[in-house]
Amino acid sequence: MLWCLQTASLIAATLTTGLSAGLYYGFACAVMPGLARAEDRTFVETMQRINTAIINGWFMLLFLGSLVLCVAAAALQVPRGGWATPLPWTVAALVLYVAVLVITARVNIPLNNALDAGDLPGALGELAAVRTAFEPAWVRWNLARAVVNTAAFACLAWALVRQG
Repeated sequence: MLWCLQTASLIAATLTTGLSAGLYYGFACAVMPGLARAEDRTFVETMQRINTAIINGWFMLLFLGSLVLCVAAAALQVPRGGWATPLPWTVAALVLYVAVLVITARVNIPLNNALDAGDLPGALGELAAVRTAFEPAWVRWNLARAVVNTAAFACLAWALVRQG
C-alpha cells in the first residue's frame, strides 16, 4: 500500500511539475518572442490580459499543487530513506520547485503588478517606457523559471525510475 501511495504521489508531482515547466517553456519559446514583434500598446495590453486570465482555479491547482505534491512525494519516501531510493531526487525537485516559486513571487509577480497598476499611458513614449521597464526582466526571469522548473521535472522523472 505504501509503495502505491509513493508511486502515485511521484506520478502526480511529476505530471504537475512537467505541465508547469511546459507553461514557462511555452512563454519563453513562443508567447514572448511573438509579443516582442508587437507594438508597445499591443504588448502592454496583452500582458495585462494574460496576467488577469492566468489567475484561475486550474492554474492555481497546477502552480500550488506541484508544491504540495512534491512535499507529499518526499514525505512518503522518508520511510525508505537512503541514496538508492527516489528520496534525494524528490527532495532536489522540491528545492528546485521552491526556487521557481521564489522567482515568481520576488520577480515576475511584482513586475506583473507594476504593469497592471494603472491605466495604460496615453502617449506612445510612455508605453515604450512601461514596456522597457517590464519586458527584459520578465523575459529573463521567466527563462530562469523554465530552466529551474525543467530541472525539477527531470529530478522527478528520475525519482520515478528509482521508484521502479
